[in-house]
Amino acid sequence: MSERVVDEAGAQEAAVEESAEALTLDETSSAEDAVVAEVLPAESENLTPDPQALGLELPEDKEEAIGLLLTEVDKARSDASSYLDDLKRVAADFDNYRKRTIRDQAGLHGRAAEKVIQGLLPALDSFDAALAIEPTSETEEKMASGMVNTRTQLLATLETEGLQLIPTVGEAFDPEVHEPVGAPTDPGELVVSQELRRGYMLNGKVVRAALVVLEIKE
Repeated sequence: MSERVVDEAGAQEAAVEESAEALTLDETSSAEDAVVAEVLPAESENLTPDPQALGLELPEDKEEAIGLLLTEVDKARSDASSYLDDLKRVAADFDNYRKRTIRDQAGLHGRAAEKVIQGLLPALDSFDAALAIEPTSETEEKMASGMVNTRTQLLATLETEGLQLIPTVGEAFDPEVHEPVGAPTDPGELVVSQELRRGYMLNGKVVRAALVVLEIKE
């Protein structure tokens, strides 16, 4: 008797477990179906755009409707091409503006550097004139040495901005960079024999021509 009761209780427990498992599977399947339904559009959903939403009134006749659509497509392509041309033109204008701005900034920097260097030319001339005098005492030699160092440092700084000395003595006469003080009247090739005042160039542009004496090349 007791064994039969135990068997019946076990059978009821197994039936309950099977029912719970089936219910869980049904819930899981329903949840998965709901997720798929959210991700995938319903088969019955119409994916064709609404002509009225696009501002089109399609005629009833199929051929006329196709003709109207082709006309609208052609117009849309033409408009897109026009917009693209406008965009290219704006991009080209901006690129030209950028290049012009860079060029103007470089020119402004060059003019500012030239103005500063022109203001320093009298100081460089004073150094050259002082160093052209031979020192006659130890004190004068020390002063000359200090002036040489100062002048060298100043020129090195200016050279970083593009300053260059114009070659003179022994060079062929070049009216673009040499300012002669008189000139031989005899025919022949003219060369620089003496430098009276140094000349300078800034980034390839003459800031001041060198003042020179000329002679006929032997």
